[in-house]
Amino acid sequence: MRIDVDHHAGLPGVFVRVDGKVKINARHMHYRELNNMVKAAASEGVEEIVLENVYGQRYIGSGIRRPVRIVVHGVPGNDLGAFMDGPRITVDRNAQDGVGNTMNSGLIVVHGRAGDIVAMGMRGGKIFIRDGVGYRAAIHMKEYRKFRPILVIGGDTQDFLGEYMAGGLVIVLGLKGKGRRKVKFNARHIGTGMHGGTIFLRGEVEDHQLGKEAAAVPATEEDKDFIRPFVEEYAGYFGANAAEIMGSDFLKVYARSHRPFGGLYAY
Repeated sequence: MRIDVDHHAGLPGVFVRVDGKVKINARHMHYRELNNMVKAAASEGVEEIVLENVYGQRYIGSGIRRPVRIVVHGVPGNDLGAFMDGPRITVDRNAQDGVGNTMNSGLIVVHGRAGDIVAMGMRGGKIFIRDGVGYRAAIHMKEYRKFRPILVIGGDTQDFLGEYMAGGLVIVLGLKGKGRRKVKFNARHIGTGMHGGTIFLRGEVEDHQLGKEAAAVPATEEDKDFIRPFVEEYAGYFGANAAEIMGSDFLKVYARSHRPFGGLYAY
């Protein structure tokens, strides 16, 4: 298949094939041109695409439905991996808003922090963020039968974590500083409108920080056994100590009702 990438395709060093991989130098490139290159390379069956000098180009990996590996050197813009179904994306720095927006399946690993609305409407796959995230992470996250999205956040979050959450699993490890000590979360309105899914928090949260639709109880050993594989996977990506993390206490946040707004309607 011909790579349709406008005039940049012919410039030396912009689009290079090396050892079965495709390398793209995204410096000064418009996001549409970059995404044309990425999607065209994925469609012809390339196994790995390496993007260099990424500076805020958005929609990287969006809508791709192949198990291609995408390595991002730089800071991708909004909606990284939106609607994607199968790719594995690794980012070596931070990411902006909307990581994994309405993601179906695949994997996103961010070696830094991410912005707002991470995992918005996420329906499947896994996202691992080494550090913290912004506001409204996991908003409208959902699940269906065997499809359960997983979001693991290494640091802390801003307000409205799990807002209107309908399904899935969120784990917030509260690792902070060089000692990676457990934090007291400052986020407010956790689980506002929540009516499904589960959030595990390794850190201190007071009742007034929860939305009225959410409740919290100490996690049991059975709960911790359930989340352990995902914590170990996080540790494998970022060099953390999984045993030390799992030796801490967790809070389990869940929905008080699967139909919290039922009283607002006549049926």
